[in-house]
Amino acid sequence: MLLTAVWVTLKLASITTVILMLLAIPMAWGLANMQSRLRPLLEALVGLPMVLPPTVLGFYILLLCSPNYAPGQLWLSLTGTTLAFSFTGLVIASVICSMPFVVQPLQRAFEQLDKGLLEAAAMMGAGRMDRFFNVVLPCTRRAMILAACMGFAHTVGEFGVVLMIGGNIPGETQVLSIALFDAVESQQFTEAHQIAAGLMVFAMILLITLYSLDRQPVAQLPLQSHPGRY
Repeated sequence: MLLTAVWVTLKLASITTVILMLLAIPMAWGLANMQSRLRPLLEALVGLPMVLPPTVLGFYILLLCSPNYAPGQLWLSLTGTTLAFSFTGLVIASVICSMPFVVQPLQRAFEQLDKGLLEAAAMMGAGRMDRFFNVVLPCTRRAMILAACMGFAHTVGEFGVVLMIGGNIPGETQVLSIALFDAVESQQFTEAHQIAAGLMVFAMILLITLYSLDRQPVAQLPLQSHPGRY
């Protein structure tokens, strides 16, 4: 059962991280370059999961996933299954819950990006998409790794939202944090020690990796080394 919980946790964290990166990169870029008065409101909405109690966030996501509301009704009509207490619902909840941990590092990196590089690339004829993929992304590679690691780690460690949306279904929605809770509740302390120690080791390895990455020198983009390009 423990190996099954490990597999569900890794699958959930991996899928969530991929979705988060696909969504967070354009969101962070848009926020970093937004001049509208609505920017503080949008930033607050993105960061809301960081300050809301997980049970509050989980409660409202659970309502949206239920057949009594439009998203849950639509999913039920399309698939014949409910979003609540399913792995798909768990992925959706994890994406919402971990979004600020991915968007905010990327937004800060985009804001600190040397705009002179983009101007130089534009002067050499690079279009917007060309500048983004060949200048912005390489220059913020470290922030991309940090954001992905933060999203993955937060998904692995989440408990409240996961419990409310996914329940505790072995082999489908039971992740390691829920398995640890079950082990303690049933007084299976040996198994609880194994899960807790494994999560602590994972957290330490991740933090050491991130701190080591943060101390590496920033690579400069060699714009002038590619004649005819940028």
